[in-house]
Amino acid sequence: MTDTAKTIKGRTGDWEIVMGLEIHAQVASKSKLFSGAAVGFGAGPNEQVSLVDAGFPGMLPTLNAYCVEQAVRTGLGLRAQINRISQFDRKNYFYPDLPTGYQISQLYHPIVGEGVVEVEAEDGSFFNVGIERLHLEQDAGKLIHDLSPTDSYVDLNRAGTALMEIVSRPDLRTPDEAVAYVKKIRTILIYLGTCDGDMEKGNLRADVNVSVCRAGGYDKFKATGDFSHLGTRCEIKNVNSFRFIHQAINYEARRQIEILEDGGKIDQETRLYDATAGETRSMRSKEEAMDYRYFPDPDLLPLELEQAWIDEIAASLPELPDDKRRRFMADYGLSQYDAGVLISEQAKADYFEAAAKGRDAKLVSNWVTNEVSARLAADGRDFDDNPLPAAHVAQLVELIETNVISSKIAKEVFDHVWNGEGSPSEVVEKHGLKQVTDTGAIEKAIDEIIAANPDKAAAVAEKPQALGWFVGQVMKATGGKANPAAVNDILKAKLGV
Repeated sequence: MTDTAKTIKGRTGDWEIVMGLEIHAQVASKSKLFSGAAVGFGAGPNEQVSLVDAGFPGMLPTLNAYCVEQAVRTGLGLRAQINRISQFDRKNYFYPDLPTGYQISQLYHPIVGEGVVEVEAEDGSFFNVGIERLHLEQDAGKLIHDLSPTDSYVDLNRAGTALMEIVSRPDLRTPDEAVAYVKKIRTILIYLGTCDGDMEKGNLRADVNVSVCRAGGYDKFKATGDFSHLGTRCEIKNVNSFRFIHQAINYEARRQIEILEDGGKIDQETRLYDATAGETRSMRSKEEAMDYRYFPDPDLLPLELEQAWIDEIAASLPELPDDKRRRFMADYGLSQYDAGVLISEQAKADYFEAAAKGRDAKLVSNWVTNEVSARLAADGRDFDDNPLPAAHVAQLVELIETNVISSKIAKEVFDHVWNGEGSPSEVVEKHGLKQVTDTGAIEKAIDEIIAANPDKAAAVAEKPQALGWFVGQVMKATGGKANPAAVNDILKAKLGV
């Protein structure tokens, strides 16, 4: 299967993958969803735990209004329905990292309903992914098994941390689409400031529901809404990198196809992806809602939101990625591809805009997405941590636009600037890198090269592409500083091309 193909060839015919994703995003908040305990990475084990998080008897949850605001902000950013009345439920299960024996979540009445996200595919086309719901819930703690050969340890620092679970429709058809969708959700959340998107720390992770069906089954499902046209799904839990999402889907789809083609059936279950072995492994049979014995949390009243408050949050939203991409194309004349690369990170988009004021936007875009991005990546840094002021990129582009330096010299100037030698103008002065635009000096160099190579000069009339050799020689003679346009014009005139 190619990553963009919607079908996989099996031994007995073609198959299709159908996926829905549940993205768990940790709410950017200083305290937990129902307690005042701090939220943050790097604290010692069990240092950020309140009596509520630890499940002490008689401790009552108090809803964090800021987490509710962040969920509403996210719902609005996903172009989704905000439910003015929602309710918290208890999801009952027993596990050592869940001291109360239940998780406070939302099943029947989530805070955010249906929405839609526009995602750009690798080939530049767009597809829509339906959002089924977004609900608020508590995270569980963390079990640590590698500190002792006989004991497991429990760290409750994460217990009670606010999560947004964003549930998609089964609208994803290839591993590439799934990765593009998660990237888009992550970008939207970072723009909104509702989740930092740090996948390494587990602050954004995905449960991937994968099923396969015979070719044509998905179209029948879309036409009828009847899930019987789709295969039995398996859920791959807590996948926390784009690469692993891609690998897990590929492996799981192949696994299911092999079972079906051998005459077996797929058991609905929860699986884990083992990145070392490159395979998914069975974790437990998949529970249904009834297994968790959901019921409304008796300690929490239904949540009622005022429309005026929702409108206030909507008015405070930043410019979102889709709007920014369209504006970059309209205002700066950028291609869809260039605009898409720039808006993929909010800090990169802001940096570009700061550098592009009054300059050639396409040229600025090239420097930002190529040289600057490459240097940051090599240093393991993000645009948030960019040591190069946007004004330096603007000045570098201005020097190219005004013919003070050539594009080739600009790369040398950039090296010096990146190494902390000052602004582009200071570097040009310090290293004598100004472009030679004096036509007299260029003409003198050209005359000397023609005189020394009469045979090559004569050959240019029959073979005009041989002019390139002369251009190279002139650039060499002038230390690469001659204005390339002037060199070409003078050479053409003297050699009769």
